[in-house]
Amino acid sequence: MKKDNKYGVKDAFFWRISFALALGSFFIFASLYAVQPLSSVFVQEFQISVSQSTLTISMNIVGLIIGLIIFGFISDRIGRTVFIKLSLIGAAIPFLLIPMVDYFILIITLRFVQGFLLAGLPAAALAYISEEIDRRSASIATALYISSNALGGMVGRVLTGSLAAEFSWEIGFYVLAALGIFIFILMTLLLPKSKFFHPSKVSIGKDLQGMLYHLKDPSMIVVFGLGVVLQYAFTSIWTFLPFHLESDTFSMSLQGISNTFYAYGLGIIGAPMAGWLASRLGLSNVQIGGIVVLCLGTALTFSTSVSVIVIGLCIICLGFFTTHSLTAASVTERATHHKGSASSLYLVSYYIGVTLGSSAGPLWNMFGWNGIVTVALMLPLIYILLKQYVQFRVDKKRENKELLYKR
Repeated sequence: MKKDNKYGVKDAFFWRISFALALGSFFIFASLYAVQPLSSVFVQEFQISVSQSTLTISMNIVGLIIGLIIFGFISDRIGRTVFIKLSLIGAAIPFLLIPMVDYFILIITLRFVQGFLLAGLPAAALAYISEEIDRRSASIATALYISSNALGGMVGRVLTGSLAAEFSWEIGFYVLAALGIFIFILMTLLLPKSKFFHPSKVSIGKDLQGMLYHLKDPSMIVVFGLGVVLQYAFTSIWTFLPFHLESDTFSMSLQGISNTFYAYGLGIIGAPMAGWLASRLGLSNVQIGGIVVLCLGTALTFSTSVSVIVIGLCIICLGFFTTHSLTAASVTERATHHKGSASSLYLVSYYIGVTLGSSAGPLWNMFGWNGIVTVALMLPLIYILLKQYVQFRVDKKRENKELLYKR
């Protein structure tokens, strides 16, 4: 391959980049959601409330959101690979420290710091792919990267839950720390230096103006809002599921609860399937269909049968990842300017949804599982109607302007 050419699928470096970033993505998402099956364990061990326990997720995501914004700006000016690598080692260290502390407030603080450090990879990875890999091959690398998100989220949940049931939650964290250090070493060996990175000469003020440009566009705002709503519904179900399944109605063990997270694996096929269906049926149609599937699965979790609930969880994952992947794609499709800023805003809105969904403790305390499920069921349905209405008004306004211009 010539020095001035980007990597393609026939180049060894393409596969090194794809494999390294997929591994990194796997660890980042395993780290984010590793505490989800442990919420009830923390309640018992530290004598805290359900709402306090779920702060291990929500504060981690708050740190991530802050990190995404900061690292996104800095990586445009300094480079990509340094943040990708430091993100991994920086995120592994808190897993070594958390089992050593005795106060839950320190665990929450370390999770916040970990979330901030985790942001380095997602803030730079897609930009690195677009810069180093040719356009025809970039979609393959991106698909592998996104599929690893779902795989990492599933394995992180199952791993910590299973190890906590068999040994202790601390063992699960030590295993994740070792895994992070191992992947960091592999990343250092595999990931080539940037060849096509050019430091941004644009001021941070101009970048902020690009973000404000999208926040003034109603059709973009409703897409960002959909990211919040989708992730709220998805995260609230999974966050409070362990408390529901360990109740007297089911009395499931921690191992049994951890096994339900295998349903998350349907996200691995949901994203690629969504792209294939959208190319034949249209993005908007498949997006709406995905929301209907998500809500159908959510409705099934009202059941008192574990089998029906598990089927519902599988359908939820399929519908969520189908819709999420298409919503993310629609952001860059709709954005006519500042596409990078539009993608960053969607990513931030996505994680705001995670924070809100994992912070639904007051709803759980007042109405229990039925309250969590009702909101998760109704919110996407109501919002998609609102989104369609706003988009209709925006399109109608645009058509009227074009007709006026032609006259």
